Amino acid sequence: MGIRTSHPIVAASLWMCITIVSFVGMAIGARELIDTMSAFQILAIRSAIGLTILSVYIFFSGKKQHRTKRPLVHFGRNMIHFWGQCAWVASVGLLPLAQVFALEFTVPVWIAILAVLFLGEKLTSPRIVAVLGGFIGVLIILRPGVMSLEPSVFLVLFAALCFASTTVITKTLTKTEGVVTILFFMTFIQLILGTAIALFNWVAPVIADVPWLLVVGITGMSAHLGITNALRIADASSISPIDFLRLPTIAIVGYLLYDEAIDIWVLAGAVVMFLANYYNLRKEYKPTIRVQS
Repeated sequence: MGIRTSHPIVAASLWMCITIVSFVGMAIGARELIDTMSAFQILAIRSAIGLTILSVYIFFSGKKQHRTKRPLVHFGRNMIHFWGQCAWVASVGLLPLAQVFALEFTVPVWIAILAVLFLGEKLTSPRIVAVLGGFIGVLIILRPGVMSLEPSVFLVLFAALCFASTTVITKTLTKTEGVVTILFFMTFIQLILGTAIALFNWVAPVIADVPWLLVVGITGMSAHLGITNALRIADASSISPIDFLRLPTIAIVGYLLYDEAIDIWVLAGAVVMFLANYYNLRKEYKPTIRVQS
């Protein structure tokens, strides 16, 4: 599946636009649902929708992309990812959307640290800049000592750590597994986990919930497909500035839909994290373009 244009960067940009719209849609859907059902139930239904979409695709593609020789790696990855998703969905209902997205930009910082600890990668000077920039950005956003520190911000930071961990694990999985295989086991395992926990406090969805459940389920798939395809076509350093547009986009959405004030400190902290991570990407990766086959 791919977007065909005359230039790879244009195609990558279009995939990133799909990713941004997907993340924003997922946040809105979760915000609309979290008051009536638990994060576990939202994720269970989201996984059920995603698994249905993938199963139909696998059936018609004729490829056996639901098989793997590394089930334990998939299970470990999705245990971590599941709890990260639960924390993220819960935080969306507790914090301004822009603050959630801004703190989520700490994911590259956690990846840099985890890659050193578990993948044996070197902590180079550019990566040190990214880590320090991430730390300073978080301090600017939270302003400890000036603003009261909401305990719910730790949910976002925990989610970011989980997402970074799954990214590192995914890096090892992609050596033997395709994107569809990884997504299939993600939805399958998280459907089981979410349902098993949600059954203790299951709430029957009403008609008004159905559109938002579909939004969460569909955008959960489209976000992964968007960013994966963008990275297949172009370097991370090329798409990183586009990904940063998630923050002003969600800030405007939060202002228009939920009357959330646009906090200049949140934007400033996110800019610091972005610049530090962008510097790291420019220094660490060569600006080559991988044309999609």
